[in-house]
Amino acid sequence: MMKEVSPMDMTRTRQFYIDGAWVDASSDAGIAFADPATEQQTGTIAAGTAADVDRAVIAARRAFDSFSLTTVAERRALLGRIQAQLEARAEDLAQAMTREMGAAISFSRSTQVPFGIAHIRAAIEVLGDYDFLVRQGTTAILREPIGVCGLITPWNWPLYQITAKVGPAIAATARWF
Repeated sequence: MMKEVSPMDMTRTRQFYIDGAWVDASSDAGIAFADPATEQQTGTIAAGTAADVDRAVIAARRAFDSFSLTTVAERRALLGRIQAQLEARAEDLAQAMTREMGAAISFSRSTQVPFGIAHIRAAIEVLGDYDFLVRQGTTAILREPIGVCGLITPWNWPLYQITAKVGPAIAATARWF
């Protein structure tokens, strides 16, 4: 089950969200970031290390065993909750993207956030009638979850790129029966 993250958690910069909890980075190393409009440093984020990645992969692999058994209905419900949270926090997300990458607030509101939400909505819709079991002549092809994956996203479309990867990944792991 997905745990709800409070609005204040969006400001955590020295931690990672791993295994359902905010955890300190394994190193004090950080990466400075600045407000693109003022060029003033506004903070420092944790610089992840191989140990942080290993910890996240171990947690994801452990969760995979039970998560991969969830049904299509359960996945659609989870994606629906994600979509609802994105919609409820649309203004927070738009403001964060504007501060983070310098996009005009009007663009963040009209494009960045809605396109991210649209990816989740599309995953819900596709999952509604996706054929996990396909027959081609005498051959049956079963599309099933195979494991944990790493997804890298660029800086300039943060929500869009994350939802373009995470939405389908959540949907793809559903059991077909």
